[in-house]
Amino acid sequence: MFSSLPTLLFFGCLTGVTTVLFGFGGGFITVPVVYGVLTATARPDADAMHVAVATSTAVMVVNAAAAALAQWRQGRLRRAYVWPLAGFITAGAAAGSFAATFLGGTALRLLFAGYLLVTIGDSLLREGFLSVAHQPRPRPLGRAATTLGGTGIGLVAAALGVGGSVLTVPLLRRRGLPMAEATAMANPLSVPVAVAGTLVYALAPAAPTASGRLGYVDLAAGAALLLGSLPTITLLRRITGRVPDRVHSVAYVVLLLTVLVAMAVTGT
Repeated sequence: MFSSLPTLLFFGCLTGVTTVLFGFGGGFITVPVVYGVLTATARPDADAMHVAVATSTAVMVVNAAAAALAQWRQGRLRRAYVWPLAGFITAGAAAGSFAATFLGGTALRLLFAGYLLVTIGDSLLREGFLSVAHQPRPRPLGRAATTLGGTGIGLVAAALGVGGSVLTVPLLRRRGLPMAEATAMANPLSVPVAVAGTLVYALAPAAPTASGRLGYVDLAAGAALLLGSLPTITLLRRITGRVPDRVHSVAYVVLLLTVLVAMAVTGT
């Protein structure tokens, strides 16, 4: 793992950037990276994808909480869009992470890629994401979006270790919120996903016993990623509101496309 430390630190910094600018918390970066490091530096590991997802989820607890605190101090969080949505996300996250422990690594990789593809297509083909129509004030979340939407977000996000950003940002964006606020609120909404998921992965009875792991969570890889991400979050927390809304939304989709291409090329 020490030979991969520079790689993990670099991608930890990149994770910090995506956490601040896009509310990702790290999942789309850390899952492929941890999977690649495990398969490149260790003997063949049938649980590599589970470890990657679990480690990503654990890292997300810290990243999302740190970014959420910074966004709260800057007044970018709106309680009406965070609660009770966060409660239903938590319920879905517990179920999703538990279900993921029974899925094979190949199934997780395919679901991860499919999740990316659907999100990209939805953002490009359906109106309301790349630009929002002018309206006096953002629309509130309806009951269905809060209950069924929140549960679904938690279920999918925790199962794949990617937080809720890729579902919550489009949801809030289509309610008329600026990109800076939609991505800011993705961080506190990712915290319950990450906490519920980490507990399930850390305590999973099916996880094999291995040095340096807590259940499926790789402690060394997680620490290295956080060593890169936390200082980056501290440095960049004031930048989000300065990015033009159109540029911000286009960059969001471009990043998703980049991750999807990287997965296809590397086979992760």
